[in-house]
Amino acid sequence: MAQFNPTDIETHEFDVIVIGAGGAGLRAAIESLASGASTALICKSLLGKAHTVMAEGGIAAAMGNVYPDDNWKVHFRDTMRGGKFLNNWRMAQLHAQETPDRVLELEEWGAVFDRTEDGRILQRDFGGHRFARLAHVGDRTGLEMIRTLQQRAVSLGTNVFMECTILSLLQDDSGQVVGAMGYWRETGKFVVFKAKATILATGGIGKSWKVASNSWECTGDGHALAAWAGADLIDMEFIQFHPTGMVWPPSVRGILVTEGVRGDGGTLRNSDGKRFMFNYIPEMFRAETADTEEEADRWYNDKKNARRTPDLLPRDEVARAINSEIKAGRGSPHGGAFLDIYSRRTPEYIRRRLPSMYHQFKELAGVDITAEPMEVGPTCHYAMGGVRVDPDTTATTIPGLFACGEVAGGMHGSNRLGGNSLGDLLVFGRRAGSHAAQFATSASAPKASESQISQIAKEALEPLNREGGENPFDVLHNLQDTMQDLVGIIRKESELSEALSKLDELEERRKKAAAGGNIQYNTGWHHAIDLKAQLTVSKAAAMSALARKESRGGHTRDDYPARDDEGFGKINHVFRWNDGTATLDPETLPQMPPELAELFEEGTH
Repeated sequence: MAQFNPTDIETHEFDVIVIGAGGAGLRAAIESLASGASTALICKSLLGKAHTVMAEGGIAAAMGNVYPDDNWKVHFRDTMRGGKFLNNWRMAQLHAQETPDRVLELEEWGAVFDRTEDGRILQRDFGGHRFARLAHVGDRTGLEMIRTLQQRAVSLGTNVFMECTILSLLQDDSGQVVGAMGYWRETGKFVVFKAKATILATGGIGKSWKVASNSWECTGDGHALAAWAGADLIDMEFIQFHPTGMVWPPSVRGILVTEGVRGDGGTLRNSDGKRFMFNYIPEMFRAETADTEEEADRWYNDKKNARRTPDLLPRDEVARAINSEIKAGRGSPHGGAFLDIYSRRTPEYIRRRLPSMYHQFKELAGVDITAEPMEVGPTCHYAMGGVRVDPDTTATTIPGLFACGEVAGGMHGSNRLGGNSLGDLLVFGRRAGSHAAQFATSASAPKASESQISQIAKEALEPLNREGGENPFDVLHNLQDTMQDLVGIIRKESELSEALSKLDELEERRKKAAAGGNIQYNTGWHHAIDLKAQLTVSKAAAMSALARKESRGGHTRDDYPARDDEGFGKINHVFRWNDGTATLDPETLPQMPPELAELFEEGTH
């Protein structure tokens, strides 16, 4: 029987702790250290293994290296339109204005970007962006970013704690967050981190869906930690299904196929060999998107023409189009669509520009993408919703708690443009580190009660002390099936209501989960613990999806297929968790100032 011994607990104290060591967490730690705060970086996996490495295509930044006409205002406009105007305008503005400096900063720290012929950072086309603006390193941009930031953080003396899962945030009597408590995944022993300021940078929630591009760590820990502490979550109905994930063989289903394939000229085709995206151009994008194959080819052959091929529409539009073709019986043999780059680019070009994709398909699917089409289909990829933060400081609604990266909501609205994630990590990671360090300078020494620590430990040990209970793996698989089937790419009221009912049943089963065996590296126990967070964020997603009776961005309702700007175009759904009770409230979006609103008037770019 596993017992908690209060005298055997490991304790550390810092000015600032950062939970999560992806791009956002690393950038936050770097800035916190630069501000003079003692800083710790805590990661669930090993340093350098964060999900950021899966971001392959590039960093969207209006540097104007390929198209001199590009600037932050155009990038801001693209981001707002891609998010169907549900974005927090201030976050989108800061992101567009600051990403070029953050990219140059990465270069200064050692990142080796692809170059133009005259030596500047090369930028590629991506979906929803009017101009080619993604600074990239082949199709391994996220990996280069993680390597660069990791090198910088370690060289500055960051304290790193690896393979540590955080169970709960710690709060003092006033409700201020004063650190976190977790356990070492290898030994099962508990550890407390006391801190004057805490930054959440835990990434996404995709492992609650059956087909997902997300790494195993993406169980919504940060979203749930914030909600349990009393912070607001917003926009949780908006889940991005990336249009191109691998579909065959089954063992690799969902693994990401970078949008860079289409950015470099790849085209989507159905089983008839037809380029079907011309049939799915939304009115919002029709004026600046080629609507015939001949016109698209003219753009392809003349990069000075700013009109866009529909293969590079925003991800929500492309994912729905592929889904429609599959439902109409025009899908590929294994339930996807064909993605063809080989007929438009030479083998040498493909291997140079898309080395990871070439290797991935060759090794995992036995497909040579220089001579054969890829089979691709929608895969759960990114959560636009997350913890509500102040745009300038990244402070949450709970004192002492900050959030940045995918765990924070507001920046992307109802749909994220490709390439905006890495810029988001850099811009708001830096802001989180700076403002958390500033908060820590005036905060008193963190105090957490022994009773709070004891309660967290006892609850965590319950699955190890339970006999004959539910198998955590069965509960997890049932959760993934529920979210995939009922809260997937296309939704309707009856299925969302069924999902909420099933989630309540799964929560009761979770409370009875039993993890046999020892406390040392017990994966059954780890899953039993992760399930609590997964069920919380899944409930937030399903409740929010049921409440939004329209289709917008990553949220498509079969029973409400149109956008309803009058009823839902200016509201966020705010999810709150209070002692196990979930509530959802609509709140009006902050109003965009006139000088920014003018950018969306007819004829203004």
